[in-house]
Amino acid sequence: MPLLQKLFRRSALLLPLLLLAGCNMVVLNPSGDIAAQQGRLIVISTLLMLLIIVPVIVLTLLFAWRYRQSNTEATYKPDWDHSTQLELVIWAAPLLIIIALGALTWISTHTLDPYRPLSRIAEGRAVPENTQPLVVEVVALDWKWLFFYPQQGIATVNELAAPVDRPIQFKITASSVMNSFYVPALAGMIYAMPGMETKLHAVINQPGVYEGFSANYSGAGFSGMRFKFHGLADADFDRWVRQAKAEGKTLSRSDYLQLEKPSEREPVRRWASVAPGLYDAILNRCVEPGKMCMRHMMAVDATGGAGKAGLSPLALTEVPRGEQGLPMRTVAAEICTADNPTGAPRPAGTTFQ
Repeated sequence: MPLLQKLFRRSALLLPLLLLAGCNMVVLNPSGDIAAQQGRLIVISTLLMLLIIVPVIVLTLLFAWRYRQSNTEATYKPDWDHSTQLELVIWAAPLLIIIALGALTWISTHTLDPYRPLSRIAEGRAVPENTQPLVVEVVALDWKWLFFYPQQGIATVNELAAPVDRPIQFKITASSVMNSFYVPALAGMIYAMPGMETKLHAVINQPGVYEGFSANYSGAGFSGMRFKFHGLADADFDRWVRQAKAEGKTLSRSDYLQLEKPSEREPVRRWASVAPGLYDAILNRCVEPGKMCMRHMMAVDATGGAGKAGLSPLALTEVPRGEQGLPMRTVAAEICTADNPTGAPRPAGTTFQ
């Protein structure tokens, strides 16, 4: 019986290790330089905090044992209430750790700013001169991920790829609710929000297939909102692009409106070409025919509104069509003013970009 008890106790001690065996340590052992720097930051911050936590735990146990009631040899000072030396130790040690953490946080916050273009592709390896980053436009849909490659002219659903050691510039938005774009092996998570564009600069340093997902709950299909990120050699990436172009399909605006509808666990899909200005229309929430783009609304607001300009609420306002150098066009602005709090209806036949 004692032998069985010993075996049981030893097995109980090993149980936590068995539970940890299923953990994926990709956050602390990533394949991208940005994620690697973030992982080191976690380790350094943890060690700095342990410098105060571990001694406090050890001293608590030590004092409890030394000054137990049965220890008659322990010093007994019922009237003791102050020690300058002890106060200095108690306050100086945490203060020094806070200063070190503050300096580390301030430096890393600027160095690892996701909006900041990369200055290196790995430790000791600067970004080669004249290297153009791979631009990827990301759209979080319900419940799948849509990726545009404007330089290659292709688009994919639930599949992302990039060359090894080439900087990547992500432009991220969403179609409806807020999501969070996260590839643990690549970099930290970045929120995707409708009508807004966030950015992330990163690089992958090792070939492989990595997990990507949404780290922000967004509804019923959230658990299946995952994709594969492929780190590829340059030749393999070019081959991947050719495979997408071989599909021969075009992602039109009408196709996007169908794709935008909520669906779960979508298979990988690729398009050889994309309708001009589609990502910009998604960002400005005007993919549907006849809907005014957000940038047009903001352009009208920036002028102070039609009422301030001495025009009627239905005044025709000249606004740019986009950033592709297209000519100006005339659109009708629905203006909310004191005399027209709900905005006037559009004239018949009026359409917007």
